[in-house]
Amino acid sequence: MEEKRNMTRRSMLARTVAVAGAASLLPTIAASADEGSRIVKTGRIRQSICRGCLSKSGMSVEQMAAVAAEMGLAGLDLVQPKDWDAVKKHGLVATMVPGAGSIKSGLNDKSLHPKFMEEFSANIKAAAAAGWPNVITMAGDRQGISDEEGMENCTIILKEAVKIAEDHGVTICMELLNSKVDHPGYMCDNTAWGFELCRRVGSPHFKMLYDIYHMQVMEGDLIATIRKNIDHIGHFHTAGVPGRHEIDEDQEIQYPAVMRAIVDTGYSGYVAHEYTPLRDPLTSLRQAVQTCDV
Repeated sequence: MEEKRNMTRRSMLARTVAVAGAASLLPTIAASADEGSRIVKTGRIRQSICRGCLSKSGMSVEQMAAVAAEMGLAGLDLVQPKDWDAVKKHGLVATMVPGAGSIKSGLNDKSLHPKFMEEFSANIKAAAAAGWPNVITMAGDRQGISDEEGMENCTIILKEAVKIAEDHGVTICMELLNSKVDHPGYMCDNTAWGFELCRRVGSPHFKMLYDIYHMQVMEGDLIATIRKNIDHIGHFHTAGVPGRHEIDEDQEIQYPAVMRAIVDTGYSGYVAHEYTPLRDPLTSLRQAVQTCDV
């Protein structure tokens, strides 16, 4: 009788362990079944990704485009002309492509304006021919140039470049970057300077690329700044603070609230993820897309 009771207890324990084990596998099974499926549900934020989000996966640009399309993303960001065919093949948009200048050597250097105008002319026309909406530019490092002189120099070349942009239906976006952690010396490191430059250029075809990560590092006050200045913002980038990693619970920005604020302004452009993942890239990407799909 005792042996029978022990057998009963053992069989019940076995069943309990089996049920518990199956339950523990459910999230993994569900995640596996979900992999590659559409993540975007509302689509009120048109999301895009930079290559860095998936670079650790070893994927080619075409494979990244395929994954982005399956998830319901709108495009790939900061892609070079050699990659445009892969983007188009999967029905995506190259949401930001080369314009002129670099972080270190940018529009604040008058001596480089002839070279930059050639770049603007060629790259704006190429973007328009491909159907892409935006080209990127940079202010450059200060390198002894005052902020006022730098703004004057940027205004001079941008007033000429926007004529080409207006003729071709393309928007030039200058990126706001932090000079505190990642890019010491960069001139366009605060929204007061960036939005004043927009006002001086005076064209809807020149706007700021508002990088949420960089501006959280420099200023904070994200939602109020976005609401007040949305007319001068042509594009967004995301990443977690600090570290520029995943958009998750270990970083400080409340991304759903920021995304809702962007939606509420009526913004119709793109929000591109530009973080560097620490975990499995596809898992991190799914989380970022779900977080921002408000």
